[in-house]
Amino acid sequence: MRKIVTIVGARPQFIKAAAFSRAWRSRPGCSECLIHTGQHYDENMSDVFFRELSIPTPEITLGVGSGSHGVQTGRMLAAIEEVLQAERPDALLVYGDTNSTLAGALAAAKLQVPVAHIEAGLRSFNRAMPEETNRVLTDHVSDWLLAPTETAVANLRREGLDGRHVHHVGDVMYDIALLAAPLADRLATFPAALGLRPREYLLVTVHRAENTDDPRRLRTVFTALEEAGRRWPVVMPVHPRTRKALATLDLIPKKVQLLDPVGYLDMLNLTRGARMVMTDSGGLQKEAYFHRVPCLTLREETEWTELVEAGWNQLLSPAVALKDLCEGMLLAIDEKEHNRPTWRPLYGEGHAAVLCADLLQTAER
Repeated sequence: MRKIVTIVGARPQFIKAAAFSRAWRSRPGCSECLIHTGQHYDENMSDVFFRELSIPTPEITLGVGSGSHGVQTGRMLAAIEEVLQAERPDALLVYGDTNSTLAGALAAAKLQVPVAHIEAGLRSFNRAMPEETNRVLTDHVSDWLLAPTETAVANLRREGLDGRHVHHVGDVMYDIALLAAPLADRLATFPAALGLRPREYLLVTVHRAENTDDPRRLRTVFTALEEAGRRWPVVMPVHPRTRKALATLDLIPKKVQLLDPVGYLDMLNLTRGARMVMTDSGGLQKEAYFHRVPCLTLREETEWTELVEAGWNQLLSPAVALKDLCEGMLLAIDEKEHNRPTWRPLYGEGHAAVLCADLLQTAER
């Protein structure tokens, strides 16, 4: 296999593309057409990642932008289909679980272009999550299922997707975390620019619709963060969806320092310097683990179940009573500060992108 079309559209996919594109394009005779759907499109959610991580400039930008799940996915599917018909690649590569992922996989499958899915096999087992639907459908039309963990491999086997198409390769985000750490040492401005010292602040992100679109849950989360802010500084890069929700509810946190979205290197430094990460993000749960920082996940479930089993991640739902959320936060912070579990390389040794490229280069169409 020589020619691949790769679909990206959201922050986590830019990070993953930094690893795979570097591994793939360094091989003689291997080419890649990178398509940016425009799912994340503003400077702080897109362009900064391409600059910092030296991701190749996309050959094609679709500019789909925001919209409902159906509208956004439909626009992407139609546009990607046209590109595939023009490029005639040997395979299409998708990452993760966004609308861009599903649109790319469906467009390729209908044109009988083989699909490779990096980060295959993740399951939260909550079909109310749009990401869960995207994951399951993408896996079931993919020809190469490139799984980050043994848990993901087991999930695929339970669904009958075993055999030669499933490969345990590790996590490409871990590749980039190792590669970017020295860059962050030299170039990142946070947390020092905020006057924060390592292990003396909490890092928070909240962006999932289940939290931002539910006024009661969002108020509960921020009231609990205000309580935590009485003991430690709380820093929160704010997703555009969350900022809009806060404005709608006229929520003005006093003890939570709100930041505009930050680039990868600043986020890496903020993560590895934190006392604890609190998030509803999927990727940040792993990034906290990469840097040996405990995580409190503000959801009912997680697709990264091995982190919970290892003791580094704890689930705490914003649907509980405010008193329970506050107490749960404070207890989790204290407990993890004094009783950190054993760290193991759950996501490989930092060579996942090379393993993925090896598999695809030697595969037959």
